[in-house]
Amino acid sequence: MENIIIDDAIQLVKYYPNYKASLKWYLDKDVCKQVDNRDEVYDLDLLKRMYQYLNKNGYLFYIKYKNRLCGDVCLQFNGDVAIVISKEYQNRHIGRKVMQGIIELAKEKGYKQLHAEIYSFNKQSQNMFLSAGFTRADAENFVISLG
Repeated sequence: MENIIIDDAIQLVKYYPNYKASLKWYLDKDVCKQVDNRDEVYDLDLLKRMYQYLNKNGYLFYIKYKNRLCGDVCLQFNGDVAIVISKEYQNRHIGRKVMQGIIELAKEKGYKQLHAEIYSFNKQSQNMFLSAGFTRADAENFVISLG
């Protein structure tokens, strides 16, 4: 899988171990709560295990915004989508643009549907997925048909 250029400012960079950069956004309690509904931050071991799992089970990318890594996104082989953007880069429409790139990748790979589980308290992520074309299947599940 090659890198994906989203626009002049955003690109998806194929995963490679860069824990120094990525651990920073998983050391933020608010980000960990948004993503995993956990009150503790990640440690290096948990981060490595997560990335190893996602990389084995999907297309895993870092999100690069204006030449700085600021998050990650994974399109899993089963159609699940997960995205994390560090707090300082949120609310810049990066996630929405990244999701459009992931939707295009999914279409190229022959996916019929994508889904994302987003905690009911995470209105910010829910709104981002809705703006990217997903619909609410229930309180915490969002889907998009790629027909």
